[in-house]
Amino acid sequence: MSETFLATASCTANLIAMVRSSLDTVRKMLVGGRQSEETNAQVRQLELLEQLLLDQDARLDSINRVLEEFNYSVAHELCAPLRRISGFTREIMLRCAGELDLDGLNCLKHILESSQQMNELIDALMQISRLSHVELQQGPVNLSDIATEIAQELRDSEPERAAVFAIQPQLRSTADASLIKIAMRKLLSNAWKYSTREEPAIIEFGAVEVANGKAFFVRDNGVGFDMTDCGRLFHPFQRLHDATTYAGNGIGLTTVKRIIDRHGGRVWAEGERERGATFFFTLSG
Repeated sequence: MSETFLATASCTANLIAMVRSSLDTVRKMLVGGRQSEETNAQVRQLELLEQLLLDQDARLDSINRVLEEFNYSVAHELCAPLRRISGFTREIMLRCAGELDLDGLNCLKHILESSQQMNELIDALMQISRLSHVELQQGPVNLSDIATEIAQELRDSEPERAAVFAIQPQLRSTADASLIKIAMRKLLSNAWKYSTREEPAIIEFGAVEVANGKAFFVRDNGVGFDMTDCGRLFHPFQRLHDATTYAGNGIGLTTVKRIIDRHGGRVWAEGERERGATFFFTLSG
């Protein structure tokens, strides 16, 4: 539900920008010219529309905050009963292991695994909620250095894998260093995960010029995706690949979008089945 309100808020912001642009255009046309009653009425209508949109934007922002606080509270309250379920299950396994058959032990094992998965989902949801409220600490960041650090972490996690990282040097921008590192880690980790069958896996980090400036990208030669599914990528729990083959909680790209949105940028993806994927993002800095 909160994602729907966030999308609506984004549309409202776009409408406000369009109305302001129209107002500026009309005012420039009137400078030094003859102002008729009709043109003055048009200006008043545009100003009224701008104020209505600003009021709507404020209401949506308030609703989003309430929803985020509710999500955080619910996620937090779920932690305690899950800990008890895990604790009791482990206790049963310790005390009654000799009395249970293989099926019984497997059932307990599945309960523990499911509890762990739920805990990971709750942690991810709480992280998303925090991202909406944390104050941005913007400053100059070297995105290439961040990518290099994450690439080394991924190599160290699976040293046996054949993988090549191609990182364009000295890519810089203005951003919250901690948050942008979270976003880049999720993008690069996804590229690492979905290229696991390739030998070698090729993962790139670079930048290209786009209409409104520079877009950074993470590209891989992995399983890719069907572009008809592109609209689902940044929504929570919308997995495009089998969870048993590619582990994850289905919230990573939602987190990326939330971080990029907070920086006033945008994120999008291009891909093709079995031919890799490229994720682009812009930053207002």
